[in-house]
Amino acid sequence: MPTLRIATRQSPLARWQAEQVAAQLARTNSTLTPIICGFSTRGDKIQDTPLAKVGGKGLFVKELEVSLLQRTADIAVHSIKDMPVQLPAGLHLAAILPRENPLDALVSTQYAALAALPKDACVGTASLRRACQIRHRYPHLRIESLRGNVNTRLARLDAGDYAAIVLAAAGLHRLELAQRIRQYIPAADSLPAIGQGAIGVECRIDDQLTRQLLAALHDADTACCVTAERAMNRRLEGGCQVPIGGHAVWHNGQIWLRGLVGAVDGSRILRAEGYAPGSQAEALGRQVADALLAQGAAELLQAAC
Repeated sequence: MPTLRIATRQSPLARWQAEQVAAQLARTNSTLTPIICGFSTRGDKIQDTPLAKVGGKGLFVKELEVSLLQRTADIAVHSIKDMPVQLPAGLHLAAILPRENPLDALVSTQYAALAALPKDACVGTASLRRACQIRHRYPHLRIESLRGNVNTRLARLDAGDYAAIVLAAAGLHRLELAQRIRQYIPAADSLPAIGQGAIGVECRIDDQLTRQLLAALHDADTACCVTAERAMNRRLEGGCQVPIGGHAVWHNGQIWLRGLVGAVDGSRILRAEGYAPGSQAEALGRQVADALLAQGAAELLQAAC
């Protein structure tokens, strides 16, 4: 077997994810030599502007996908929540790994929960989705933008720039920083992002050998849930940067999908949910999206364009 070139972002969390994929592939095929290739994406370089103003989550994957299309890398490892719903022609998600804790997490040096934060306390987050839901549930709090990798954000918190920050629990777990978590925010208060907690491995559709190697890493249960979430997002998003949440879990042998669309200022939040067998994950995503659109989600989507 030849070497397998793995494209990843340079952040500590991204490299951890790539190293996990490399280790799992090496275990399944002892003759394989995985090589990790680090890239600095445009999303990593732009740190002083909210993502919604410069192009959104796709900024974290474009350089990695170009490396696949130019055949300078064989696979790319992503946090699925950072991936746009439409992939470039010729690429696909070949493997989705078992999901980590998908919830948002509150980190603070002083306060044990969002409900404990006093009036006008400053909460840092780079996510419109998180900001919208926190503003809706806790209108007395002040939300400020916070960009950077996990360690950078924690350093800003420890320096006293924020009373609390909100991060993905999965990233803190993977970096062995779970002790910093003060509260796992319930999904009812902060519905997770599409694909949050799941790692995806992207490759070229025509690369049959690599697809066969990745099949050993694929988790079908997680994939069904992520498929439903991404189908909902695909139906809704249309390229605009708006607060959209979606989370699917297995419940009594079916997929239970909850979806959310909100106004950026938190003044309005629409919710919908549905159940379906795993074989109907795509249809379930569209069904929940249609229920949101029937409540007026299109107005919120258009307002953000």
